[in-house]
Amino acid sequence: MTKQTLSFQAEVAQLLHLVTHSLYSNREIFLRELVSNASDACDKLRFEALNNAALYEDAPALDVRVTLDKAARTLTITDNGIGLSQQEAIDNLGTIAKSGTREFMGKLSGEQKADAQLIGQFGVGFYSGFIVADKITVESRRAGAPHSDGVRWVSGGTGDFEVEAIERAQRGTSVILHLRDDASDYLDAWTVKGVIGKYSDHISLPILMEKQEWKAGENDQPGEMVKTGEWETVNQANALWSRPKKDITAEQYQDFYKQIALDHENPLAWSHNRVEGSTEYTQLLYIPGKAPHDLYQRDKVAGVKLYVKRVFIMDDAEALMPGYLRFVKGVVDSADLPLNVSRELLQESRDVKAIREGCTKRVLGMLEDLAKHDAPAVDADGVTDVPSDEDKAKAGQYGKFYAEFGAVLKEGLTEDFANRDRLAKLLRYASTTSDTVSVSLADYKARMKAGQTAIYYITADNLAAAKNSPQLEVFRKKGIEVLLMTDRVDEWALNYLNEFDGTPLQSVAKGAVDLGELQDEAEKKAAEDAAEAFKPVLAKLKEALKDKAQDVRVTTRLVDSPACLVVQDGGISTQLARMLKQAGQQAPEVKPTLEVNAEHALVKKLDGSVNFHDLAHILFDQALLAEGGMPTDPAAYVKRVNALLV
Repeated sequence: MTKQTLSFQAEVAQLLHLVTHSLYSNREIFLRELVSNASDACDKLRFEALNNAALYEDAPALDVRVTLDKAARTLTITDNGIGLSQQEAIDNLGTIAKSGTREFMGKLSGEQKADAQLIGQFGVGFYSGFIVADKITVESRRAGAPHSDGVRWVSGGTGDFEVEAIERAQRGTSVILHLRDDASDYLDAWTVKGVIGKYSDHISLPILMEKQEWKAGENDQPGEMVKTGEWETVNQANALWSRPKKDITAEQYQDFYKQIALDHENPLAWSHNRVEGSTEYTQLLYIPGKAPHDLYQRDKVAGVKLYVKRVFIMDDAEALMPGYLRFVKGVVDSADLPLNVSRELLQESRDVKAIREGCTKRVLGMLEDLAKHDAPAVDADGVTDVPSDEDKAKAGQYGKFYAEFGAVLKEGLTEDFANRDRLAKLLRYASTTSDTVSVSLADYKARMKAGQTAIYYITADNLAAAKNSPQLEVFRKKGIEVLLMTDRVDEWALNYLNEFDGTPLQSVAKGAVDLGELQDEAEKKAAEDAAEAFKPVLAKLKEALKDKAQDVRVTTRLVDSPACLVVQDGGISTQLARMLKQAGQQAPEVKPTLEVNAEHALVKKLDGSVNFHDLAHILFDQALLAEGGMPTDPAAYVKRVNALLV
């Protein structure tokens, strides 16, 4: 291949402009990104060599080398990993296939320190080199390819790049940064070692730099540091998770999380354990503080990184973590799995099942610990304990977690029967006594009224709709707390949670309301008398609404509203049916029951009204509107209301 000049993909050109003009707040991240890429290239070689050992050629020891040349003003990062072919250099360094690139560029402001941290999150770390370099040269040869198949890629970070074939004896890649005048700090070995120690200490490969020693000057000339020709390892060169916990600082744990999660914020919690027994493995698991932008995408691949005996096997090993914990980041290093394990084998392995169960319990334990510290401890006399330092450090953390991941956690009710009770204790809701999503089922049960036999809840599209639902009126009158559930997953998930700690959960919008001991005999007698007197009107309502309502009955749940809709116990709600249809899924037709308040003036007006038919349909459609639905014939509804108004 002769030398070619090719244009960058439009998105790359735009990205490079932003990198070179905006990302100056934390410039040193370029070294983190390039060393990380070099480490990944070695991991890929190690993985491919499991089936083809010849790829190691004559150099089985893998490492990353950082070289400084003050005279040439270059900083070079070299790996002996998988390398690039000529076409891969064109494809990988000239285009960006990752869909998140546009979002990355949209988030860049050039003003916040976090901007620079974003660059690795969207798979564009290579281009961070242009933060400090006005030209980058990449020389590479793919493992197993002839020496004559080397490639040189050169760009000044503007609109195009050059590619040409070269002779290269060493496999792998060298990224040569031609540093800008204002980036001279990165020609200083001490500075570069410090950056590597800060960001790349956890990398399991040795990162090598040439040793330097002080040479005194002669004839009154100043001394200088000179290279000795020997190489020294400047990182720990062993996997962070393989070290004893006592030797790892909180900052090191946090830095490692940022590397593997491509996140610029600290995690909320982490857990590092070595598990021994029938299955041996090490787990280092993190709970992020923020949900990723693609958390709810159906095709998102999620999971933790899998290593076998410290050999990297795969990212996103979803078999190691249940779907409802797909937000968890971390590493699992197994001592038992075969090195050639595939995703298909992971699904069938007993060892993997044991690892999955162990990881699930560990994550739930972390969440329980956060939840425990989220609320002040109160003793038997109702006195709040003085919070410990740990309480203070973790206060509010579970609330942050739940705001980001609560809806995903609820999916566990449907797929993890073994841990359903633990999950139920972690759920939080708003209620008629608290607008904040902070009420646990245990909190609710602890303050149930004497004689109350159920945990009452209502599902709705949003908090306002839930709070203003007519179904809550009698509960407010009686001072009975009702949980307000507004996540789309709530009603579906609660099909799998019928009771909590022996107390049934009851939707206030399903079945006839029965408050048992909370309703006195006089109230019951009055309701029965009203229903008896209202029978003729009920019969006419049933006839008028036979195409819309399964039944019409007098209710005791309403105080201020004339009517509401309910469905039978165990049936699908009208809200869930609407959501299924909106999602393009099949949903059974729901024919609700219309409950009317016999004491309401509008309902009393029905008897003997010449507009009985129109009033009946208005009552039904208004009840449908009140719960977030839409009349099947909005124009007819408007026409009926207008006729009555005039």
